[in-house]
Amino acid sequence: MDRIDAMNVFTRIVETRSFTKVASGLGLPRSTVTDAIKALEARLGVSLLHRTTRVVRPTLDGEAYYQRCVSILSEIDDAESAFAGATPKGKLRIDVHGVLARHFLLPKLPDFLNRYPDIEIHIGEGDRLVDLVREGVDCAVRVGDPVDSDMTGRKLTELEEVTCAAPAYLERHGIPNEIDALENHMMIGFRSSANGAIMPLEFVENGTLRTITLPAPVTVSGADTLGKCACLGFGIIQRPRYAAAADIKAGRLVELLKDTPPPPSPVSIFYPRDRYISQRVRVFIDWTVEAFAND
Repeated sequence: MDRIDAMNVFTRIVETRSFTKVASGLGLPRSTVTDAIKALEARLGVSLLHRTTRVVRPTLDGEAYYQRCVSILSEIDDAESAFAGATPKGKLRIDVHGVLARHFLLPKLPDFLNRYPDIEIHIGEGDRLVDLVREGVDCAVRVGDPVDSDMTGRKLTELEEVTCAAPAYLERHGIPNEIDALENHMMIGFRSSANGAIMPLEFVENGTLRTITLPAPVTVSGADTLGKCACLGFGIIQRPRYAAAADIKAGRLVELLKDTPPPPSPVSIFYPRDRYISQRVRVFIDWTVEAFAND
């Protein structure tokens, strides 16, 4: 393994804290990755990584060398990309909320793969905002604003939100015609992936945001489960219109309080602020911006 490849292996280990993940991601035997780091440490004459059975982390020398490697690899990638005919290639790991992926990205993904046939893409799915660097993810598409100062976000769109409940629930509790009429109602609690707190219902009334937390006998942490529970009559929910549209059209849900809707939710693509961003990640970010703009 040459020096550039060894630098690439080392930076990935620092970022993922795992020899096994790096070996799997690069399609190499774990022993090859281990030998590359041993050879690198022998050549430099310093220990780069603290290794135990539970954790891998850089030494002080390793931290300093990591920063130099990131800079060098970035310059190499930029230099190669400057030549005509250079095409992005390699494995790309993204993380997208499942409903967003199925509605906005997957139908258009063939276009991306046709444009960049040398890129292999892995799509992870979840509600939480993953630790991109630690988990070896290149970028993530999420609803909401960035809360981590180590991440950069590019806004993709804003999702119109609706308040709704099942006909069976409304038969038992009545149809609220204004926000104050929610006093005797229940909601299905959606727990934040960031802090585990139940997110309140939000309404925009005369340009002012109002938040209300109702009793929530059922709480969930997944968007699909939230919609299913609402259809079963467990309480009032708020979710993006595109996600609730089919249930509203079929009569499984009824839209409520149309004159005081929830504020729209921003959708952004997040990536590490100071991390070397490869050409394949850059083209995916640009393509994702385009895909949402044309939806």
